[in-house]
Order: sequence, then structure tokens, then C-alpha cells
Amino acid sequence: MAAQANSKGKLSAYFRGVKAEMRKVIWPSKKELINYTGVVILMSAIISIIVYVLDLGIHYALSLII
Repeated sequence: MAAQANSKGKLSAYFRGVKAEMRKVIWPSKKELINYTGVVILMSAIISIIVYVLDLGIHYALSLII
């Protein structure tokens, strides 16, 4: 019985800590969120194009060797 009471105390302390930390979070505004999302999508597209071009180059080089 004591172990169950102890685990409930730990669980409630954990959630109190989570609540305290969530109050410290600075949430982005809607405009910031849209801007950040756009940057992530743009960078993902740029990196995927770079990887695609490198893949084509490596494939071409290997086809010349083989």
C-alpha cells in the first residue's frame, strides 16, 4: 500500500513539474508559426533537390565506370 501511495506522489509531482515548465514556454504567434513552417518546407525542398542532383551525378559516374 505504501508503494502505491509513493508512486502516486511521484506521479503528481511529475505533472506539477510539467505544468510549471509549460508556463515557461514562449509560444510562437500565428505569423511566426507560418514563417517558420515556410522556412522548413523551403529548406526541405532545397536539400532534396541537392540530394537528387548528387544522386544523378553519382549514378552517371558509376555508369561510366561500369
